[in-house]
Amino acid sequence: MKKMLPWMITILLAVSLIAVVSVILFNVITEKPEDGKESEQVEVQKLSADQLVAVSSELKDFMRNLKNPEYVVQLDLAFQLDSKKTKEEFDKLLEIEVKPVINRAVADMTEDDLKGSQGEDALEAKLLSLINPVLPEGKLIKVEITKILISEI
Repeated sequence: MKKMLPWMITILLAVSLIAVVSVILFNVITEKPEDGKESEQVEVQKLSADQLVAVSSELKDFMRNLKNPEYVVQLDLAFQLDSKKTKEEFDKLLEIEVKPVINRAVADMTEDDLKGSQGEDALEAKLLSLINPVLPEGKLIKVEITKILISEI
């Protein structure tokens, strides 16, 4: 019996190790893949025109030079917020908090970054992620570019 004891301990450890590894692999395989980001799903509801106007805000004739100082962009933006109260807060912060955020976001872009629908979508997504932390309460649901004009000086 004394000669078999080391063998039994070795076999017991091997079986235990295999069980632990299989449990870890099972958890890794069945986990949903994450892209390193916490993506937050916001469900956009269909609103009537009156409801949409009540929770939307506009920024017209925003003009800024791009990263390349020879180009200027003029934007009109529409912002959809989650409630009327959030819209009121947003309108108060538009000049002092939101415009500087938009200014910094556009300043880092080139004219090629804004070309086409992919460029506009990228700017909208960037603004959405940068403006939301500025809001004291509520959420910015959607940013839309209603007019964009890129011109060379």
